[in-house]
Amino acid sequence: MGILLKFSQCVDALSRLIGKVVIWFILATTVISAVNAIARKAFSIGSNAFLEIQWYLFAAVFMLGAGFAFLQNAHVRIDVLANKLSPRTRNYIDIVGIIVFLLPLCYFMISFSWPVVESAYVSGEVSSNAGGLIRWPVYALVPAGFALLALQALSELIKRIAFLTGRGPDCLANDTHNDAEDHVQAATGDASSNHAADEPQK
Repeated sequence: MGILLKFSQCVDALSRLIGKVVIWFILATTVISAVNAIARKAFSIGSNAFLEIQWYLFAAVFMLGAGFAFLQNAHVRIDVLANKLSPRTRNYIDIVGIIVFLLPLCYFMISFSWPVVESAYVSGEVSSNAGGLIRWPVYALVPAGFALLALQALSELIKRIAFLTGRGPDCLANDTHNDAEDHVQAATGDASSNHAADEPQK
């Protein structure tokens, strides 16, 4: 379990890093939109590429940020029902949801979208709009986003099992969005302490 918790900690760090990066895409989208609007209105200068890059950046925030949202427990839950359940029941429900629904969905979306990305890259597919951008980068956001979400799902699965086996805290204990890094570090420390306690004294 200690190795799995270390893996979980690494995945959480990756998701957190990506979350910090993609938040800047929103600022970039805003700036590009403002510059494009001013150029069109004031100087009658514009390009469809500026419009499409906004869509690309927004898609990147949505797709690449899904894993970070899962880490922060910011996805949609039916809190009215969840708050009435015991901590163990909520974690069991999460485990079933991750194994039965989320991971298969990620696998399906990666398998379904990757051939589209490959085909667009090989053919050099370009937007049908005049001055539009190449398409494969935005298509690639789909398998990339679901791959990151699948990694975070594995991390969350490990943390749920760790809680149920008494080797980690309950990441669902707070109604607010949790910082899971502290939870995993604490769980890793506990696991290491337990392992050391189990070793025969010399």
